[in-house]
Amino acid sequence: MIKCVILDDELLAISYLKLLCEQIENVEVVKAFNDPKIFLNEIDSLDCNLCILDIEMPGMTGLQVAERISGSKKIIFTTAYKEYAAEAFDLNVIDYVRKPIKKERLIQAFEKAKELVDVPHKKDLIEWNTNIGRTVIFTEQITYIKTSEIDSRDKDIILNDGTTIVLKNLTFKNLLEMLPPKDFAQVNKKEIIALSSIKAFSTNEIITTVQIENNSLKLQIGEAYKHSLMELFGK
Repeated sequence: MIKCVILDDELLAISYLKLLCEQIENVEVVKAFNDPKIFLNEIDSLDCNLCILDIEMPGMTGLQVAERISGSKKIIFTTAYKEYAAEAFDLNVIDYVRKPIKKERLIQAFEKAKELVDVPHKKDLIEWNTNIGRTVIFTEQITYIKTSEIDSRDKDIILNDGTTIVLKNLTFKNLLEMLPPKDFAQVNKKEIIALSSIKAFSTNEIITTVQIENNSLKLQIGEAYKHSLMELFGK
């Protein structure tokens, strides 16, 4: 089942697109938005696996919105303008549908989406905007992740060799969706640890193999995370 969210600044365009979606089997419109900022505030809390984004919108374009969510949601772009096609596919979106949208063309886009939604992607790498540009990071190289001290919207990833890469403007929720769940765990509101980096743990603390100034990094376990961590450790 494709559960989609629509974002378009024109209410008539939203109504027409919803009408088309309702005529297509195994497609459900979870919610529709005409404001990109409200969309971004709510998208993480919605049960959806696909976003249909208009590109031309005042204040924030669909391309800018896609940069914020492309790591966690599949995307189909809609637009009346053909000049955005190259930029759209640079973001690795599923499809680019020209307006006026025809039902047959939308069905083709949903068929492409269905293949990706139904077959889980092997999450052995993540791709995101970083301090060194768009970057692919192999998850097996990640030892520890923390909220950046410079900007809380960013996340610092520490690799096996001590290299730090800054993921720009990414929530822990979206980041965890990108990581293999069997290999990583959130310890508190500001830290995620690779399970392979854990040396020992108690009910309140985790001792890791990560070295900070020649000392093993110790992480305090947040109350909200104790139960899930103990389950993960088989306790």
